Amino acid sequence: MRTYDFAPLYRSTVGFDRLFSMLDQATRVEPATQWPPYDIEKVADDAYRITMAVAGFSQDEIELTQHDTTLLVTGQRKEKDEERAYLHRGIAARAFRQSFSLADHVRVTGAALEHGLLTVELKREVPEAFKPRRIPIGGSQAAIGQDNAPAQVGDQAGDQAEDRAKAA
Repeated sequence: MRTYDFAPLYRSTVGFDRLFSMLDQATRVEPATQWPPYDIEKVADDAYRITMAVAGFSQDEIELTQHDTTLLVTGQRKEKDEERAYLHRGIAARAFRQSFSLADHVRVTGAALEHGLLTVELKREVPEAFKPRRIPIGGSQAAIGQDNAPAQVGDQAGDQAEDRAKAA
């Protein structure tokens, strides 16, 4: 397995330490992260879905927690097996802990457990402050919010000429 040294990048960049930590973590894949199996799909431009196979777990045995940019999914069986005598046990009922690193502004919008599959819906919701906005040129007008409407250049030129004529 290859190992990468990110030290030169830490010395020459500012503010990318989270990215380098994620890359470093991705190179250290642990065998425990292979269970339970899961899929990650892109549903729309800003919507994602994580589907995990959690057969044998009920809703009250699975916990979803989002803290900042980390989604943590944990499962702990509460059933007591003292009453049952198994001849063969092939369904994995072991506890699990799976974490997912989320991009900025991605949040969980819903979760459902159906037919042994846990489905977690995610959506990227970029705040208005981070969306592109139009900045007026040459005026004392403040740029407020997001204005993607076409500029009325002809009207402003006529107004300015009218103002100059009144001043003269």
